[in-house]
Amino acid sequence: MVFLADFGHQSKRKTGLILALVLLAVVSVLPAWAFDRQTPVVQAVQKVGPAVVNISSEYQIHNRPNPFGGNPLFDNFFRDFFEQQPQKRVSLGSGVIIDGRRGFILTNAHVIERSTSIKVTLQDERQFDVRIVGADPDSDLAVLQINTDTALPAIEMGNSDDIMIGETIIAIGNPFGFSHTVTTGVVSAVNRSINTDERVFHDFIQTDASINPGNSGGPLLNINGELIGINTAIYAKAQGIGFAIPINKAKRIIADLIQYGHVMQAWIGLVVQDLDSRMAAYLGLQDASGVVVTQVEEESPAARAGMESGDLITAMGRRNVTSVDDYYAAVRSLSTGETIEFSILRNIVSKRISIKTRAYPRERAAELAWRRLGVKVQPVDQRMRRQFRILSDRGVVITEVREGSHLSHIGVAAGDVIVQLDDQTIGSLGEFSDAVIKSRLKSSALLLVQRDDRVYYLTVRLSP
Repeated sequence: MVFLADFGHQSKRKTGLILALVLLAVVSVLPAWAFDRQTPVVQAVQKVGPAVVNISSEYQIHNRPNPFGGNPLFDNFFRDFFEQQPQKRVSLGSGVIIDGRRGFILTNAHVIERSTSIKVTLQDERQFDVRIVGADPDSDLAVLQINTDTALPAIEMGNSDDIMIGETIIAIGNPFGFSHTVTTGVVSAVNRSINTDERVFHDFIQTDASINPGNSGGPLLNINGELIGINTAIYAKAQGIGFAIPINKAKRIIADLIQYGHVMQAWIGLVVQDLDSRMAAYLGLQDASGVVVTQVEEESPAARAGMESGDLITAMGRRNVTSVDDYYAAVRSLSTGETIEFSILRNIVSKRISIKTRAYPRERAAELAWRRLGVKVQPVDQRMRRQFRILSDRGVVITEVREGSHLSHIGVAAGDVIVQLDDQTIGSLGEFSDAVIKSRLKSSALLLVQRDDRVYYLTVRLSP
């Protein structure tokens, strides 16, 4: 009986081996088309490829000598605006069509920064001139528009809130001028913060897909070909690390850029500072972390909700707040009219306060400019031109500079004219008000100031 059982077992093994060899022989002679090469990655790329565009933006660069003869006091603040021989440069990037009917394209703000003309090329080699609908350097997002009578291919929006660590992702872009290059990888992490020379970016998707200059603004896809992020190459030091802006974060910004041309920042009405050891000891909060409320603006949403000076903010919604950067990043992610729950410590007692945000009132812009920039301004009219001997016919004229402000320290005076604040050209008092409101969550701003027949760039620290 043992012999028969062993014989049967050997017979089955021989039969299985013969079948395996036969199957291998059959497979080896099958034609290549017998295998399905239409993998999910291939299908996703074929689906999305027509909606991905290459962006070519032309801009000018200027050599700006120091008009003060090399005085180091002014080297960091003044650059001559007028140039003898401006030189043209071309920047390449990527974008993706998000609305084919209206011709809207989503890309990075830094892709079209300083551009004088922008062209996009589709996968079928059609080329279009585009206009900038709006750009937001804080989020590094911009919306462009193609003027066409025919509908264009568009991408399908995904959901970046349900991204899984380790899931397959696909990036499409224009690295180093090689159009429609596809790279793949996995999601390495979410909610990443990136420190650059200019600012800190929050809530990025991290991947191991190659994202190089030229990929910026291109789509990051899930395996279904849905848009879950916008690739960015702002972190040039990274090797084998890619970053993308989550599409759910981008959706609110896109809507504001299309409707207003800029992002409508939510107003809460708090001035905060980091919790240092001295403040912690004063408040009896040695073991706590968060930001301390130092001022509550009158009639603000925070004042109406009952927030008080001395409150320690530890969280906003599901986001922990451990620094001023965390706080402002959380505020920038909010929409006007949105309700956010604050977790605070007041007199060492935990509390929760819900605040409904709203748009910053334009009528308070003058007060904001005095507090943060340290200036009072008036429109450039005939009376101002005569009083200060102004040559400019644009901008707003500074009538008073607050003593102790950064502008007073670097020599700005009454009679100087502000012609630009950050990316906003100033042609009226209303435009100046809008620009001041837009910059109120920043720690610094870029001004273009005219004095006599010269124009200077100033990087200005904003007061709390």
